[in-house]
Amino acid sequence: MTAPEAESLRSSAPRRTTGTGRLPVVAVVAVGGGLGAVARYAAALWWPTEAGGFPWTTFWVNIVGCAVIGVFLVLITEAVTAHPLVRPFFGTGVLGGFTTFSTYAVDIQRLFDQGRPGTALAYLAATLLAALSAVWLAATATRRVLRWRQS
Repeated sequence: MTAPEAESLRSSAPRRTTGTGRLPVVAVVAVGGGLGAVARYAAALWWPTEAGGFPWTTFWVNIVGCAVIGVFLVLITEAVTAHPLVRPFFGTGVLGGFTTFSTYAVDIQRLFDQGRPGTALAYLAATLLAALSAVWLAATATRRVLRWRQS
């Protein structure tokens, strides 16, 4: 949190912002989200899930997206100075559009509706554990590579 943001939390006076100040951020998130959603859709076309089958495409899209965000956030917060719009464009937009909680939730509901509650619960837990592990492993590996390159 930056000093102006921290100060606004301490005072009761509302922060003054201009409406156009956020327009670039909203624009890059929208463009990035569109690109990420197109990439996810392409993955679903390339690797369709069979009716009644385990939703492997959504599973792997979410895991890969979480791994990429682990690498990305370490790079832009610890290794390089990035333009202020890079994080909202790529982190929020592209990766937010690529990974998908909504499809994950629909897949779980669909598995329940097909009478496969065990598979639905396994998918729910496996995605959660694998996604969290992917972020952690990717961030840890990225930090190690950065330290190795510095030595």
